[in-house]
Amino acid sequence: MTTPVHPEARIGHVHLKVADLDRAIAFYSGVLGFEVTQKYGKQAAFLSAGGYHHHIGLNTWESRGGTPAPRGHTGLYHTAFLYPDRAQLADALRRVVEAGIHIDGAADHGVSEAIYLTDPDGNGVELYRDRPEAEWPRDGRGQLEMYNAPLDLDLLLTEAPAR
Repeated sequence: MTTPVHPEARIGHVHLKVADLDRAIAFYSGVLGFEVTQKYGKQAAFLSAGGYHHHIGLNTWESRGGTPAPRGHTGLYHTAFLYPDRAQLADALRRVVEAGIHIDGAADHGVSEAIYLTDPDGNGVELYRDRPEAEWPRDGRGQLEMYNAPLDLDLLLTEAPAR
């Protein structure tokens, strides 16, 4: 039997190949609000939340001017950004709506609420918040029982914090 990874292990950052660095920064910083912590000329940048060294790496080293991977091919499905609560998820939604970015979908999964969109390079992006574990749906045996129900985005927007 394989020994499981330590329970405190986390995914620390994602590093994406992008076609246009400035366009990617405009999305991840200008729309989603991550701060640029360091830039390497016109080839790479690191962005973060809360002063961390980086949660997102962007580079054009092998992809400058490239096109998104075609549908039906392997690769990254989406990057998920976890917000601390429903109000901050609502703030993220407001940013996306105000930027005129198309929302691909939204769902209540029982354990979380999620909004799905696509970045300028065709990478999937999930913006979500987790519910407290005590609220997670479980069956009669106590097993996790996630689901896929609609998420009311209009209602969620009403919960965005005042600016």
